[in-house]
Amino acid sequence: MKIAVVGTGYVGLVTGTCLSETGNQVICVDINEQKVKMMQEGKLPIYEPGLELLFHRNIKQERLHFTSNLGDAIKDAKIIFLALPTPPGGDGSADLSYVLGAAKDIAKLVTEYKVIVTKSTVPVGTADKVTAVMKANTDVEFAVVSNPEFLREGVAVDDFMKPDRVVVGTMDERARKLMAELYGPYVRQGNPVIFMDERSSELTKYAANSFLATKISFMNEIANLCELVGADVDMVRRGIGADERIGKRFLFSGIGYGGSCFPKDVQALAKSAEENKYDFKILNAVMDVNEIQKKVLVEKVKKYFKGDIKGKKFALWGLAFKPETDDIREAPALYIIDELLQAGATIAAFDPEAMPNIKNLIGDEISYGKDQYEVLKDADALLILTEWSVFRTPDFDRVDELLKTKTIFDGRNLYDLQKMVDCGYYYNSIGRKIVS
Repeated sequence: MKIAVVGTGYVGLVTGTCLSETGNQVICVDINEQKVKMMQEGKLPIYEPGLELLFHRNIKQERLHFTSNLGDAIKDAKIIFLALPTPPGGDGSADLSYVLGAAKDIAKLVTEYKVIVTKSTVPVGTADKVTAVMKANTDVEFAVVSNPEFLREGVAVDDFMKPDRVVVGTMDERARKLMAELYGPYVRQGNPVIFMDERSSELTKYAANSFLATKISFMNEIANLCELVGADVDMVRRGIGADERIGKRFLFSGIGYGGSCFPKDVQALAKSAEENKYDFKILNAVMDVNEIQKKVLVEKVKKYFKGDIKGKKFALWGLAFKPETDDIREAPALYIIDELLQAGATIAAFDPEAMPNIKNLIGDEISYGKDQYEVLKDADALLILTEWSVFRTPDFDRVDELLKTKTIFDGRNLYDLQKMVDCGYYYNSIGRKIVS
């Protein structure tokens, strides 16, 4: 099948590459000509484990192509995916200008029946708006389908190639058949393609991410209570996670959720509720807890140094919002860096993938290390902000030699408490007792 993908961010590039892997002819289109040229030369603009192999293989086998010309991209495509940004506006609502702008441009170019698929995360009613824009600019028959993505950065390729479910919102029978044919190779083991109306499909994505964000904020509240009553959040997590009604995923406490999805989607769903005159109390609390949680580690640091960290040097391990990605959007590290700098501290940081993005954002306000150990030299404390595997079993002898004092603030609960006792560290984590 011939497919066009409009937009080559995380979702668009993973979608286009994975669709080409099952034999489809895919053209990805982007208005950024420099980015298009880079991809045509076989260079990936993002870091995503497993993507590079498929990217190069399908370019070599001439199934995956890139262009900046929208007309060329959609000319022969049966299905056109819209994988465009929907950033939050000033009031928290999703900005649909990119999606609706692309729909208008496509409408002026189509000459035969096309299926237009919103792959971006969009508010309820967006399919109706895309349909209205298309109808205002073409007399050619078309269908607008909602097909939300459920890709987790760091495992996005596996999520696409082996989805636990595919959600498709359409009431158009021709579109339904095309989408069933397209996704057939990805659900051969029996996982469902769930067809529904467009509005239910749009709401499904927001509901899923908001529920997962709720689990995270709930466990962070439990972690804070654990510290007050002397309980251990890891034990509580294991105890409730064994309940199949709850499940064990998304129960890890830490320094808050970030990334491109949870903050934006929770905010957008809350805004949608507000626009419909519904007070979504749980969701508002989830956002409030998350904002507080991003700064809890800094409060621990300030308390330890008796309120004065001016002139102190802190080593940071991790900058991305989660491991196995270079994405720093809404990363808790950004908030922690800002708080430390405002208090007069200096920072040396290391992240396996995210440092270029941080440099582009804040430049030389902090220093960067070539590895995790270089940033430790003469630091007053180590702060762990992202749970990269490389940080899980460090050489503690080297850490001892480089740190000015054996002090660790762990926002991801990486280390065993008894191990920290045996090593003689002051170790302050989330929802567990402080050891020293």
